[in-house]
Amino acid sequence: MGSILFLGVLLGLMYAVMIRPQQKRMREHQSLIRSLEEGDVVVTASGVHGAVAEVEETFIWLEVAPEVELKIDRASIARRLEDSGDDDDDDVDDELVDADTTDDDD
Repeated sequence: MGSILFLGVLLGLMYAVMIRPQQKRMREHQSLIRSLEEGDVVVTASGVHGAVAEVEETFIWLEVAPEVELKIDRASIARRLEDSGDDDDDDVDDELVDADTTDDDD
């Protein structure tokens, strides 16, 4: 009787540690795939970054450079990137360039 109880506890633990988190990740990924819209900046499973140009039933067109689009399967989208405020990064780079030019005058 004790071994059956131990086996039940072991199976419950395996479910809680392995199966349930995987199911949660699958649901989150399916939700991401369904919510894709034009203009979303995404990363594919292979690491390609781009903006969604067009969404179709089983695939999307991903713009990776101006006037360069890739046709990829919707399921290959790994994640959506948030707006990181790249304009702020450009200001920092400009300040570094200005600091470098003022040092050259000495």
